[in-house]
Amino acid sequence: MIIGFIIWSIISAVIFGIGIWSYRSKEPVGFFTGVKPPEVKDTKKYNHAVAILWFVYAALLEVMGIPFLFLKQNSAGFVPVLLGTVFISIGLMVGYTFIERKHRKN
Repeated sequence: MIIGFIIWSIISAVIFGIGIWSYRSKEPVGFFTGVKPPEVKDTKKYNHAVAILWFVYAALLEVMGIPFLFLKQNSAGFVPVLLGTVFISIGLMVGYTFIERKHRKN
């Protein structure tokens, strides 16, 4: 399943790239597709917080992909990987709501 790990790693790298783009952006970055970014007090701090969120998500996703190196195809060992991916994705969204609440203009 080395090919599966390579594909998983490419996805993690793309997400890490989104974090780099967010970190370097001069305007507030959007998080959810199709939703305008919020008006924020300090754009730089907001973008850096969102970037850190993406970096952590990419790192956790990469760690979650390690079982691809050891398990055989169609193994029941992938159930925790898939459930973990769901949970860290939900955590990503919850984390963003805290960031947005903290940095939104009143």
